[in-house]
Amino acid sequence: MKDKKVERLKEYVQGVLENKDGKALYEKYKEDIESVTPIECFEIFTSKIEKGYTPKEILKILDKIINVFYKSLSSYKWKRPKENSFLDILMKENKALEERLGKIRRIILDKKVEEKKEEIYRILKSLEDFNEHYLKKENILFPYLEKKMEIFNGLTIMWSLHDEARETLKDTLALFEREEFNLKEFNVEIGRLFFAMLGIAKKEDLILFPAAMEVINEAEWEDMKIQSLEYGFPFIERPPIEKKEEMEIYGFEGMKFKTETGELTFEQIMLVFNALPVDLTFVDENNKVKFFTKPKDRTFPRSPAVIGRDVRNCHPAESVHVVDKIIDAFREGSRDTASFWIDFKGRKLLIQYFALRNSRGEYKGVLEVTQDITDIKKLEGERRLLQWE
Repeated sequence: MKDKKVERLKEYVQGVLENKDGKALYEKYKEDIESVTPIECFEIFTSKIEKGYTPKEILKILDKIINVFYKSLSSYKWKRPKENSFLDILMKENKALEERLGKIRRIILDKKVEEKKEEIYRILKSLEDFNEHYLKKENILFPYLEKKMEIFNGLTIMWSLHDEARETLKDTLALFEREEFNLKEFNVEIGRLFFAMLGIAKKEDLILFPAAMEVINEAEWEDMKIQSLEYGFPFIERPPIEKKEEMEIYGFEGMKFKTETGELTFEQIMLVFNALPVDLTFVDENNKVKFFTKPKDRTFPRSPAVIGRDVRNCHPAESVHVVDKIIDAFREGSRDTASFWIDFKGRKLLIQYFALRNSRGEYKGVLEVTQDITDIKKLEGERRLLQWE
């Protein structure tokens, strides 16, 4: 019965995607709509991704669908997370976000936008820190869910929502950096920002968090909490997190890595990897993330949850086609490298991809190397070894 219900709900969403009569659709599927669950939502939207719809296409009708599902989702009974668990922390961050946006809302309602322009800008600028909330979802929570069930491949839709919120915040801040402040444009952009950021929080509360509580066990929540140590906790006090004692296990006791150029213990291999002034990530021939290094100042966050994850799920949906092109070119042998450079938080980053092939020329995966080249670009003249101090 459940399978038939989900199939009917898929038909309903398909009808909305095809712009069919909304009222007639609702009447036809009313019984199923009024009992839809968070897990079923993932089944429905993931099926549309699998059918070939892009996250952006689905975003056009997403809020319309969730509004129709709202009554059932909002009344859904789900087990709440433990105090200071990973999920509880995410929920507290959302509450703190709502409070900050509430301050801006009150200024707008009091018609004091131009009078308190600087205060609004400070609050908006602080919202950049909320990116840590999105990063923890993308790099920790999403991989755990994807490993549980294929239906969570639909999380690419939420990642697209994150990107929309990031871009909207950037656009809103840009209004304050112009010579003349335009109140009309501000009202439009702030509306978009409220809709984007609060909309994500609402979707988390209605769909993502209840579904996650149903499939993630207590030990996994604890692991996620420990992995979150490397991220920020926007607008809340850093929660008490007791980090597990790291076990320096690199292989079988006494086993060494030997080649014609020398030998290293597993401990030495890790020390060398992590001392390199670059971030390394290895993806195997099956497009699965298998290994990454942990240098002291890693540029982009990377969590153990990513191990075994399909590399396509490690990128926003809008850039996956580029990832596919690079891997396909490496696999067929038409290319061996790909290089990109970007500006990131005031630094210049060089991101390179290298095809890995064995002695027979068979494709064995790709190595991603990210390097901060800001200071390297500034080098002039020479500094010899004896000038070290």
